[in-house]
Amino acid sequence: MSLPHSHHLTRAAELPAPDDHCRLTYDARFLRRKRLETVTGVPFLIDLAQTVSVNQGDGFILSDGRVIAVQAASEALLQVRGADLVRLAWHIGNRHTPCQIEADRLLIQRDKVMRDMLALLGTEVVEVTEPFTPEGGAYGLGRTHGHHHGDAQGNPVVDHAHDHGHAHDHDHDHDHHHHHHNHDAHEH
Repeated sequence: MSLPHSHHLTRAAELPAPDDHCRLTYDARFLRRKRLETVTGVPFLIDLAQTVSVNQGDGFILSDGRVIAVQAASEALLQVRGADLVRLAWHIGNRHTPCQIEADRLLIQRDKVMRDMLALLGTEVVEVTEPFTPEGGAYGLGRTHGHHHGDAQGNPVVDHAHDHGHAHDHDHDHDHHHHHHNHDAHEH
């Protein structure tokens, strides 16, 4: 018996009333082909043409007609509070770190290097566990960590971990090998 499946992501604005939900972490909401399970234990298969970033409220219309909405799952985060959240958000964004921005706090995924940097900036950093729905990338591209290149047929591929949709220049090759560059060394 084959699993109910979907080959298309339906964005929240067009998704009919859901019959069920599945909860996925931020990283798990970046998917192409995966077996998922609803909160009621029903398995289903997602088989999309390309990898997509799934947002809270988006969903899938399954081959059996059921509508499954996606909810952000609770995950290990750092809650950041401080006197100048705009400045703190800039430092977080400058490191291409996904960030959920709220009126009185910022949320990022737990990371020791980020925790240490934020502590040096005089912030209050507390570990929390809750759903994570960070801001999308610049120009409506969805993720702030994906760097997209096309394959020989012009199809988008994601293969290294940072976005170049920011306003400063830096030279490096695009040979798709992992590389590091210090953004603090650039003038902004």
